[in-house]
Amino acid sequence: MRKPDLNALEFEELWNLHRQLTEILADKIVVEKRELEARLEKLNRVEIIRDVDSTHRAPEPRRKYPTVLPKYRNPLAPSQTWSGRGKRPRWFVAALETGHRPDDLKIDRDGKGARKHRNSPPRRH
Repeated sequence: MRKPDLNALEFEELWNLHRQLTEILADKIVVEKRELEARLEKLNRVEIIRDVDSTHRAPEPRRKYPTVLPKYRNPLAPSQTWSGRGKRPRWFVAALETGHRPDDLKIDRDGKGARKHRNSPPRRH
C-alpha cells in the first residue's frame, strides 16, 4: 500500500480519514482492553487457588502480652497514668517541662519510697 500525500488532500477528505482512523482505533482499543481484562481475570483466579491451597491450616493465634501496670501518675489528675511504654502522654511532657523529674511522678507501689526525692522541690531549668 502506497502512503497517500496528506498535504495534497482536501479538508473534507482529511476529516473523513480522521473519522475512519478514530473509529478503527476505538474498536482496537476495546478489543485490547477485553483481552487484558481476560488475562487479568485468569491471573486472579490462579492467585485465589494458590491462596486457598496455602491457607488450609488455621493461622497461629497472636502471642498474648502481659498486662503492664502503670508506673507514673499525673499529680494534677490522679486518674491519668502511664506505664512508661510508647509515646509520652501530654501531661507527662508538660510536667517535665515545668521542672518535675520522672522520679517525682512515679507511683509508690509498696510504700518503700519508690520516689527517691520525695521532699526535694521540683528542679528548674
